[in-house]
Amino acid sequence: MKRFPFLPIFLLISGAAFAQTAPPADMVTIEQNLKKLDVVGSVLYVAAHPDDENTRLLAYLAQEKHYRTGYLSMTRGDGGQNLIGNEQGELLGLIRTQELLAARKVDGAEQFFTRALDFGFSKGPEETLDFWGKEKILSDVVWVIRKFRPDVIICRFPTTGEGGHGNHTASAILAQEAFTAAADPKRFPEQLKYVQTWQPKRLLWNTFNFGNTNTIAPDQFKVNVGVYNPLLGKGYGELAAESRSNHKTQGFGSARQRGDAYEYFKTILGDAPKTDLLDGVNTTWGRIKGGDAIGADIEKITKEFDANHPDKSVPALVKVYDLVQKIDDTYWREQKTKELSELIVACGGLWCEAYTNELTYAKGEQMNIRSQVISRYGVKAALDGLTVIQHPDNVPSITSDFLHPLAHYELPLADKDKTLPANELQTFTNECAVGRISQPYWLLSPHSIGSYVIENEGDVGSPENTDAPKVVFKFLIDDHVISVNRKLEYKYVNPAQGEIYQPVEITPPVTANIQDKVYIFNSQQPQSVKVSLEVFEKIGSGSISLDAPPGWKISPERVQFTNKNKGDEWEQDFTITPSGNKSQTGVLEAAVTHDHDNTVYKDGILSIHYNHIPNITLFPPAQAKLVQLDLKIAGKKIGYINGAGDLVPEALKQVGYEVHQLSENELLNGDLSGYDAIIVGVRAYNVDSRLAIEQPKLMEYVKNGGNLLVQYNNSNGLVTKDIGPYPFKVVNERVTDENAKITILDQNNPVLNYPNKITPADFDGWVQERGLYFTKDSDPQYQKVLQMADSGESPKDGALITTQYGKGRFVYTSLAFFRQLPAGVPGAYRLFINMINKPKANP
Repeated sequence: MKRFPFLPIFLLISGAAFAQTAPPADMVTIEQNLKKLDVVGSVLYVAAHPDDENTRLLAYLAQEKHYRTGYLSMTRGDGGQNLIGNEQGELLGLIRTQELLAARKVDGAEQFFTRALDFGFSKGPEETLDFWGKEKILSDVVWVIRKFRPDVIICRFPTTGEGGHGNHTASAILAQEAFTAAADPKRFPEQLKYVQTWQPKRLLWNTFNFGNTNTIAPDQFKVNVGVYNPLLGKGYGELAAESRSNHKTQGFGSARQRGDAYEYFKTILGDAPKTDLLDGVNTTWGRIKGGDAIGADIEKITKEFDANHPDKSVPALVKVYDLVQKIDDTYWREQKTKELSELIVACGGLWCEAYTNELTYAKGEQMNIRSQVISRYGVKAALDGLTVIQHPDNVPSITSDFLHPLAHYELPLADKDKTLPANELQTFTNECAVGRISQPYWLLSPHSIGSYVIENEGDVGSPENTDAPKVVFKFLIDDHVISVNRKLEYKYVNPAQGEIYQPVEITPPVTANIQDKVYIFNSQQPQSVKVSLEVFEKIGSGSISLDAPPGWKISPERVQFTNKNKGDEWEQDFTITPSGNKSQTGVLEAAVTHDHDNTVYKDGILSIHYNHIPNITLFPPAQAKLVQLDLKIAGKKIGYINGAGDLVPEALKQVGYEVHQLSENELLNGDLSGYDAIIVGVRAYNVDSRLAIEQPKLMEYVKNGGNLLVQYNNSNGLVTKDIGPYPFKVVNERVTDENAKITILDQNNPVLNYPNKITPADFDGWVQERGLYFTKDSDPQYQKVLQMADSGESPKDGALITTQYGKGRFVYTSLAFFRQLPAGVPGAYRLFINMINKPKANP
């Protein structure tokens, strides 16, 4: 059963073969971690979105200076565009979260988020902070600072607006206020039950030279981050490119840079650095009471380390582990205990992981767990215990506390199983009841346009679910229990790719997916609605029904099912008839009722698969939008040229059009005259270089009487400037207020009159934005149809231009139809239909 969106073919060729859950234990990693063990300092980088971070600086700080380094992104990038697929909104945010985590695996930093939602381009920080809810997001930033305890905070952007995007400026404002608030016990005192106040040493702005904006000055403090690391065999410009190239949804594949490269910094708060970013901060063990002896021991271990026999360092590392347990500084004790535990396990040749036999388990079901351990060097060690930690199924996800009520399940081990013979793989099989469904924590509750709802405040900052199942391996080494955590994942073998690891899916017992997300009714005619059902545990008998707003008729009202077992999938058809003749919208919801206890399930299931990130599975409400509107349809057959990814073809099919995806061969050699209109997808002229070759054929189609509609393109990276029959420019101008007033400039233009009469009311209820990358300096042959502006700005008339060319018509629009149509905006449908239907010429 298909339960994931369309994926471009190039993303399906190789599939996803992700690394084992155990961290790398090669000599380069071990030696880098030994160096990090001797450094007691931290830096937090702050910006607004995925891709805002300076990956070269992050890599330098984490792997050259060996500071604990983090990147706090205010948002997950939910409001951007997707260059490799058609996911938008929170689905795009899920993908970009994983892209950031993949980037951090390369550059060595850690990843954090606030609950802020990327609602699209914002022209000022006031709007951003209003949408986000400034005080709540400020509390999130303070929480991350108090928990991470950075010695220095670095902002990507200034508070003065040079970053352009309002989100950028807002991130700097929040960082500046949080710098002081984190040290004030009167600010967000509820956090102090779990963390302490914290005052960073300084706040810096990492100045930049982007495009036409150069904020670098000769008197600013600078650091050469382009140095070469012989142990890694790479410079930090090379690592930065590898890290940044994980931002595939944004098309940010980067060339490796080599040689000196300077980063510049302006001091915002605190004293200015003179020789080092952490001037005035003692980053040795000497900063901690009782730490001098620890530092001396680490120095001795590093000096005597034998790469051919890393196990010889284990006794000395265990001694350091013992000393670390005795220091009073809770923060560094916890951090260095984690580092030491992994180092001891790696140097001792102890490899461990835990995985499940199946990909999916229903909530409350028994989960098969296979835990594996091997002692490669035969060090004197024993397996002292195995513990599963997860969110218990019988505890509500929402609590009055900051932290999750995690359950600990001890897996039984016989005494004979605790001994670890040299280089023999040991496998332990157990069962454990699974906890709550694996829904991303920020999507557990409905959210506003500007921020997610976080049910457990302790989750703030975390990139993923903190209560996802994991197994704790407890090793007894030199009379010390050394514990390491391993994420519990599903592992299987693909004949072409080998071992593949993917996240375990903890699901509801049954899910129901309504086939389409929006159903458009432009008459009283009923429509068929298909519901796909999938069972994840034996549920036996029950029923499926659809709930609609009052007046809508659904047939049949309810359908019974029997003998349904785990793995069963089936489809059920319903017929829905709209209510009356009036224009209206509503929600259609599927409900599955279990006969045994009358429990009702209203969850769908959605999976996102790309080869550069782990699979993503979530459980959105089993809902669709119903839209009844006055919509006249003309024409029938549409040719579509794919761009960067959108859902416009699906929207057109919903209202009755036959949409055919045009291939290059069809464009160059086929007869296009049979198409009532040809539509070019969003950003096609940015991502499809062949359009420069195909363009003359498209213009010939128009000249011979065709109707060509081109949707928005980015002003940068156009494969041709000759998009239309006459010249115009695509510029970086937009109207971000989705409610901005629309002025009709050309009331008699056919795009406003055929087949639907367009009025200002058709621009009500739009989402996120009016449009982006408007046209400018268009040839007089074009008619400008609409005018609009954000508050305080001059009117823009380049959102929709049309012209006759030969016997046909060319239309270019910067309006964000790729957002409006999937959202079921009635007026957007009416206008879009007009743009693909030109009035027939008089005989």
